[in-house]
Amino acid sequence: MRTFRILFFKELKAYFLSPFGWLICAFAALMQGLLLSTAMKGFLDTPRTESLVFATFQAPTFWFYFLFLFPVLTMRLFSEESRSGTLEGLLTAPVKTWHVVLSKFCAAYATFLILLIPAFVHFKLFTLLTEVPPPFNTGELVGVFVILALMGALFTAFGCLASCFTSSQIIAGIVCIGILLIHFLLGLVTFFYGDKIPAASFFSFISSSEHLATYSRGLIDSRPLVYYLVMTGFILFLTHHLLDYRRWKK
Repeated sequence: MRTFRILFFKELKAYFLSPFGWLICAFAALMQGLLLSTAMKGFLDTPRTESLVFATFQAPTFWFYFLFLFPVLTMRLFSEESRSGTLEGLLTAPVKTWHVVLSKFCAAYATFLILLIPAFVHFKLFTLLTEVPPPFNTGELVGVFVILALMGALFTAFGCLASCFTSSQIIAGIVCIGILLIHFLLGLVTFFYGDKIPAASFFSFISSSEHLATYSRGLIDSRPLVYYLVMTGFILFLTHHLLDYRRWKK
């Protein structure tokens, strides 16, 4: 565990000891603030039955900014080290492959979780700074951040796998965006074609938009929990074997 801890903090420092990590934090805080402001304006213009949490995270703009975070966070993890030649030195060191994979994944995932803090603070500030009851309850707020954390784990794993394929950060980012878009669009198949098509239950099962809608209503379903955890483990397993192949190929 000492080796993993050293590698983890090395990767985490790479985000926050440079302007890169702080720019991502500022971008995430700005976008979340805009989403919340837009949702609040919608409540002011038209009375709505759903909560402020649901309205904020169901806006189409949310997915554009949310999916954009993961290529930016992960594209440099393996590709930059491969380009600079430091990855070969790391792989020939007395370090286990899973140390390398998990340390990079956990550092990127921890950074993503930090990006969620401003969004949580925005909702708590609504309660502290206004004299009206908040148009959401604790269950909805907890539910939406639970599902965001689960989706973030899988999407970060996708980014790690994409970064492990190439030594180009740009290509790694494009591959990651492609994987995320395919995963997201597969979840919309039943929305466009109805639930009478073959494998409709499968498409609903993997639908991130449906998971987000369910959890943002405060309804905790164990099936997405299992899906995201199992898929995250599987993608990291593939990343481990891809990196291990490169390690012994040398």
